[in-house]
Amino acid sequence: MAVLSTCSLFILFLVFAFAAAAPTGTDYLLGGKPDAWKVPSESDSLNKWAESVRFNIGDHLIFTYEAGKDSVLEVSKENYMSCNTSGAIKMYNDGKTKVRFDLSGPYYFISGEKGHCEKGEKVTVVVISPRSPRSDVPVSPSPSPAGAKGPGPAVAPSPKSSANVLQGGGVLMAMGVVVAAMWFF
Repeated sequence: MAVLSTCSLFILFLVFAFAAAAPTGTDYLLGGKPDAWKVPSESDSLNKWAESVRFNIGDHLIFTYEAGKDSVLEVSKENYMSCNTSGAIKMYNDGKTKVRFDLSGPYYFISGEKGHCEKGEKVTVVVISPRSPRSDVPVSPSPSPAGAKGPGPAVAPSPKSSANVLQGGGVLMAMGVVVAAMWFF
């Protein structure tokens, strides 16, 4: 009987461990609306929106636009700044582009349509995670606060709520441990 209970406990633990490892993420519609990927009326409006969102690894950004009349290019920071459409990292032109963020760090997107980027159809997204920085994009240190002598300490943003600490699989893992402990004892 004890062997059966131990084996059952181990199987239950494995089930919850695999559930915890399952990818989770949130889908974000660019600009919070379906028609945001276009030449904006305010040149930095897409970046203002992106700065208000806390993107995490596993999240998706969804661009909607008219296929054949526009496209989305993921580019380097240099190509983003100069609106250079050549040498894109990735190119999308399907009209409903869903980009998954697998690594932390900055992502740069511009329109592939001639002249659109120069008119503000571009966005920078920063994906946060202390555990897996993007190795393909160099990150420069933050500037020191005004008037500070020397570099200041790096301060990580705090979570919006304590609910962010145990998301998705973490909650399942915690529940599995509690159920397993109750079953075993």
